[in-house]
Amino acid sequence: MIPITKVQLGEDVEALVLEVVRSGQLAQGPMVARFEEECRSMAGTAHAIAVNNGTTALVLALQALGLGPGDEVITSPFTFVATLNAILEAGATARFADIGDDYNIDPEAIEGLITPRTRAIMPVHLYGLPADMTRIMAIAERHGLAVVEDAAQAHGALVGDRPVGSFGLGCFSFYATKNISTGEGGVVTTNDDALADRMRVLRNQGMRVRYQYEMAGHNYRLTDLAAAVGVPQFARRFELTEIRQANARSLSAGLADLPGLRTPLEPAGRHSVWHQYTVELTSESPIDRQAFVDRLNDLGVGCGIYYPRAVYDYDCYRGDSRVVVDGSPRAERIAASVASLPVHTFLSADDLAEIVRVVRKVLS
Repeated sequence: MIPITKVQLGEDVEALVLEVVRSGQLAQGPMVARFEEECRSMAGTAHAIAVNNGTTALVLALQALGLGPGDEVITSPFTFVATLNAILEAGATARFADIGDDYNIDPEAIEGLITPRTRAIMPVHLYGLPADMTRIMAIAERHGLAVVEDAAQAHGALVGDRPVGSFGLGCFSFYATKNISTGEGGVVTTNDDALADRMRVLRNQGMRVRYQYEMAGHNYRLTDLAAAVGVPQFARRFELTEIRQANARSLSAGLADLPGLRTPLEPAGRHSVWHQYTVELTSESPIDRQAFVDRLNDLGVGCGIYYPRAVYDYDCYRGDSRVVVDGSPRAERIAASVASLPVHTFLSADDLAEIVRVVRKVLS
């Protein structure tokens, strides 16, 4: 079986985790500071604030901006549920702008949703491909809106030469299967000194000095153990990204012009880190999406669905006045027709050839 993803950590991670265990400093400490410096460097920002997961990063960013009941956040309908849940946890209202052919939020769909209550835009850099941040930032600046980047899947992705996470408040996840992992973990990156200070206090129960509470806060801290898992991976970040990019090129070349299948886009000036390689079954496909996924898995190629529906299309959100559905027909259509193929760094040339062979067989 060629797995859809594979987690395999090296001896350098084992050694650093053991060093933390032996140090006795398990909670947030010097290793978290090292991890934050690596994240700050990756995003090219002045600050990086580590937290316990990627969802927390989104919530913390929204809270630092002072969003709450009555405030609206415009985001993508085609994303993992954490994007929506974070908006709701902050007490705000979610609005959804439809997506483009790149599967990211369509800037043209954003402006029509802006109201006097709109406070922020939350683009999602889906599958490791940056959203069109040049156009999104122009809209945000024109309307005086904050930008919170959901960069959970986009460690080191670039818009031109500029890293994601440097445009607004950048929120990254370091879940076990991410391109860089701490098992569970997150970070918020920013160039805003005041927001960075506020987030550091918020994540630490509202304390800057022990037992001196400045605001109602949370325990969003990352442990030194988790940070030790992530720190060594940054040394190979460029190498691992290049492997994923080469794998994606190989898949796209092998699957080009296959009737019934559309390979993923990488628009000029936007550089994906290929957290997922996601194909779309078109109307010419001889089988539906579920049959495609089942057949690939039966033939030994791991295949996943990310994500099966538009994020608002679940019973738990229906009737919630804070989940405003304006209509996202393209997102709903694409969510019903995409599937992801293996693109991780442990694939061999033979694995890539086999993935292409099996996909072509299934769609022949």
